[in-house]
Amino acid sequence: MSAFNAIDADREVDREEYTPGIEPQATWCPGCGDFSVLKALKGAMSELGKDPEEILLVTGIGCSGKLNSYFDSYGFHTLHGRALPVARAAKLANPELEVVAAGGDGDGYGIGGNHFTHTARENHDITYIVFNNEIFGLTKGQTSPTSPKGHKSKTQPHGSAKDPVRPLSMSLTAGSSYVARTAAVNPNQAQEILVEAIQHDGFSHIDFLTQCPTWNKDAKQYVPYIDIQQNEDYEFDISNRQEAAEVIYDTELALHDGEVLTGRYYQQEGRLSYTQEKQEIGEMPEEPLAERYHDDDYEWERCYDMLDAHR
Repeated sequence: MSAFNAIDADREVDREEYTPGIEPQATWCPGCGDFSVLKALKGAMSELGKDPEEILLVTGIGCSGKLNSYFDSYGFHTLHGRALPVARAAKLANPELEVVAAGGDGDGYGIGGNHFTHTARENHDITYIVFNNEIFGLTKGQTSPTSPKGHKSKTQPHGSAKDPVRPLSMSLTAGSSYVARTAAVNPNQAQEILVEAIQHDGFSHIDFLTQCPTWNKDAKQYVPYIDIQQNEDYEFDISNRQEAAEVIYDTELALHDGEVLTGRYYQQEGRLSYTQEKQEIGEMPEEPLAERYHDDDYEWERCYDMLDAHR
């Protein structure tokens, strides 16, 4: 057992154990796709048998940032775009903790875009869920990085002059070792993908299409959708980066033509995570830093003890 008593407890966990007593009912707008993310995450963690005390859920700012208010586990509500560096630090301190980061498309692909690309490049063993509704929802409907060209909003009243970012292509190019897209209208697939992503050793990125009926009526509800694993027109090897890139390109073009493609796009097995890479070169101890807090005999190393090495 870990110093965190729940880790590796190996017991059945009911999904309702993730419902907090203080704020059990989510207050997103009726019809919001964010409800589906919460439901899929509860289902996935229950399926995996993860105790609430075994999980850390790190969120950014926006409607998506309320996720850890409605999910009972360890939680950290960070600054805008800063969920990933906090999640990375927590995983490095305690690799046994199941770390999930979540944010919106503005949070993750805009202000947090640099953290996104470098977290993918370094292959930190965390799961990143991006609520992609192609709009800034909490701040009342401004154009976001994923808003389609021509989309009219408060900040672009004549229509956006910019092409949207392509999050799946960006993820694959940056170095994510698991890349997937799902949608709020496909709850069964969403839970299956979350289970796979959490089990994957390395950085897992899920672009989760979440409709915003209040501020982005143009996006509808992302239906009808096509599961690329269930469609013969999209047969490819998800372990082949080039084949994955081609299907991702088609997927991102099709979305704004009214065709929603979802599924698993890329999965790289056998690649070391960032923690493992640091341990390989001797820059990180095998014993997690978190364990030392529970060891009364441990002699603490302080920063000032190492100052001589830098003089």
